[in-house]
Amino acid sequence: MNKSACLPLILAILLFAGSELSQAEPASEPSRFKKALPGYAFSFPRDHGNHPDYLIEWWYFTGNLQSQEGSAYGYELTFFRRGIENKVAEENPSHWAVRDLYLAHFAISDLSNKGFFYDEKISREAIGKAGAKIGKMAVWIDRWSAVQTGDGIRLLADNATMHIDLNLIPAKPLVVHGDQGISRKGDEAGEASHYYSYTRLRTQGTVRVKEKEATVTGLSWMDHEFGSSLLGAGQVGWDWFSIQLDDGSEYMFYQIREENGSNDPVSSATVIDTEGKSRHLSAQEFSLKPTRNWTSPHSGASYPVAWEIAVPSEGLSLTSRPALDDQELMTSQSTRVTYWEGATHFSGQKKGRQVQGKGYVELTGYAQTLKTQD
Repeated sequence: MNKSACLPLILAILLFAGSELSQAEPASEPSRFKKALPGYAFSFPRDHGNHPDYLIEWWYFTGNLQSQEGSAYGYELTFFRRGIENKVAEENPSHWAVRDLYLAHFAISDLSNKGFFYDEKISREAIGKAGAKIGKMAVWIDRWSAVQTGDGIRLLADNATMHIDLNLIPAKPLVVHGDQGISRKGDEAGEASHYYSYTRLRTQGTVRVKEKEATVTGLSWMDHEFGSSLLGAGQVGWDWFSIQLDDGSEYMFYQIREENGSNDPVSSATVIDTEGKSRHLSAQEFSLKPTRNWTSPHSGASYPVAWEIAVPSEGLSLTSRPALDDQELMTSQSTRVTYWEGATHFSGQKKGRQVQGKGYVELTGYAQTLKTQD
């Protein structure tokens, strides 16, 4: 991990905590960051790139892969950009001035051997050690990168234990989530993100875990979100699902949990049919019910790793089970968030027919409330 002494790790805590850095400025000074508001018009390839006018941004990739020999793998590679509300840096022409903080998480689930490995990085944009291009997808920290190449995306990440070199080709058009150009996270104006996905990316390349390297194929999912606030008052975390079914459809669900144990009504979902057409679902149109918890021997947190999922309007009823229970990341050297992010299997019925699928589930706010880290 890059441990530049000039990068206070405490800044990384605020990645998921809204705009506390901007609150440190005098009240008379307006924030330099835009809010995610209704009416945003997406434009591509522009919106694949960096959005420096927004406080928080991430490019997120997950996938389920198989080797020619039958081994199964899951992977996650996520790049985060966190803007810094720093008037001195904004006016400083030096290449060393810190205007953005970059962080990354990389994980491989070696499902055949029941192993889970992860790593993290933190760096600054200055002198080119990390960054993201404007107008195209090209984001990197050191040798970890996600770069648009013609019709696809190439992912590279490695350390002494694990490595991926993957090429991702969209099998469907991208999908914009939410309503009126925003995915709401709270009731207040700006408690939202601009959010789109590639929900079915044909994937091929190589994976290495320890000394074993394999040629792999499979499916990936990509999210790109940007905004200037995430959790609202009284919210503690979220449960997020990406599902790729064998009938060619996909689903994205997220529910935001509140301090009182209820789910925030701004929670929502997206249905993507076999042709790539999408439909927004409100929180009242689906249900996510946990059925089994796993307690981490590392953090002590208890995560709901198995679920029942229902969408009555789709005639959909699914059960989920993790491909591996222990898929917890404790990112003490970057975002300082402990969360569960894992390859997951789905099975059930859709309009009276049996369906199966794979995807990823993300569970945050169980080890600690995201809004109250210190």
